[in-house]
This record gives sequence, C-alpha cells and structure tokens, in this order.
Amino acid sequence: MEAQLLNSKGSEVGKVELQDAVFGRRPSGEFLHEYVTVYRANQRRGTANTKTRAEVSGSGKKPWKQKHTGRARAGSFRSPLWRHGGITFGPRAGHIHLDFPRRKARIALAQALSAKQAQGAIVYVESLSVEQPKTKAVAALLKSLKCEGRTMLVLDAPDANLSRAGRNIPKLDFALAGDLNAYTVLRARRMVVTRPALEKIHTRCASLPQAKGQEAAPAKAAPAKPSKPAKAVQPAKPVRKSKGS
Repeated sequence: MEAQLLNSKGSEVGKVELQDAVFGRRPSGEFLHEYVTVYRANQRRGTANTKTRAEVSGSGKKPWKQKHTGRARAGSFRSPLWRHGGITFGPRAGHIHLDFPRRKARIALAQALSAKQAQGAIVYVESLSVEQPKTKAVAALLKSLKCEGRTMLVLDAPDANLSRAGRNIPKLDFALAGDLNAYTVLRARRMVVTRPALEKIHTRCASLPQAKGQEAAPAKAAPAKPSKPAKAVQPAKPVRKSKGS
C-alpha cells in the first residue's frame, strides 16, 4: 500500500510505503471500544473518598439501653443509618488499574490507524519544523496541509520550537510515535505523520500478524491419485425353486 508524501507547503514530493499489517486491517468496533474503555478508566485519578463508620468522629458509647425505652435499638452514634454517620459502600480513594495486554494494545493501534487511513484522514509529510517558535508559522503549515478541526502532529522526537509555537492553537495536539495509542488516534480528526515517525510506527507493529485476508496464499494441493477402476458386477445366480413350491 502506498500513500502520497507531501512537503510543508502541501506539494507532493514522492510516495511512502505503508504496511498492510498496520494500515490495512479491518477495524472492529467492539475491540476498539474495549480498549478505549480500559484506557479512560486508567486515566482516572480516583480521588473521591468517603468515610466508613470506623472513620467518622463520634463516641463509641451505646446511645441508650437496649430495652424498656420505647425506642428502636441503637448501638452506635456512628451508624450509617444516622445523620453524620458513616457511608455504606461509598467511593474510596485509590487508583484501580485495569490490565490490557500490550499485544492487544498494538493491534488496537493498528486498527485505529487503518480506520483513519480508510477515511483519508492521515497526511504524510517529509518533516515538520519551524525556525522560530511563532504561532503564525504553525497556523500557515496547517492551512497548507488542509488540516481543520482537531489535528494531531505525530513526530519521532520532541521539538521544542514546534510545540511552543503550536500550544496557542486550539484543538492541536502533539504525539510521539513511541507513545501513540488507539485512543489518541481515534480522538483526532486529522493526523499529520512525518516520515521518521512512520518508520517508528512500523517498527512498533512489526511483530503483529497479518490482517485477515492478507495471509500468504496456501500451498498448492497435491494432485489427486487416480482412483482404481470399479470391479465389474457379476450377474446374480438364478434361484432354484424347491419341489414343494
């Protein structure tokens, strides 16, 4: 699979080769939903916290005696049934990490990239750089590449001038090829990928199996052996009638 390679002015300067195992897959909505759910859950800080009956302030003395008061039985001022008491099954502070295998994460990345490639939302450029950290230069660059809406620039290494020049542009994100994941790919409307970043993406996904329908052709079947000729059917012997019949 090939794609156009552009320069910073939006003119075609050549072609780039795209691996079918990365950009030629059929996306699975259920699989990508599973990855996005796990990814967003792991981004939560988990700061919400409530106190149980063992943590709230209050005396441990029994409010009143058990019987002969005409009131309901009570054993503690800190009961969850009382005002200012503890909270039952409330949220507790602490980060809960959900596991997601790395191989499945790389497959999710390849499916997300395949979806964007099928939509024509990825632009491949030779390089991205600005001489001075000026927002005007990055805005002109995006305009020449016809990038509107939420755009993500994928680089192979950090560029201080480029990131400083583009931080004032709304809906413009930066990502490194080594940190790219399926969620950030799906979140962007347009992607601008440099040639060195594309090579790193291919290296990250080099161990992935071929996409379905892209496997190597099966080996030719061996020629069938000639079948043996069928034996001639012998005529049935005549049935002798008995004397009494």
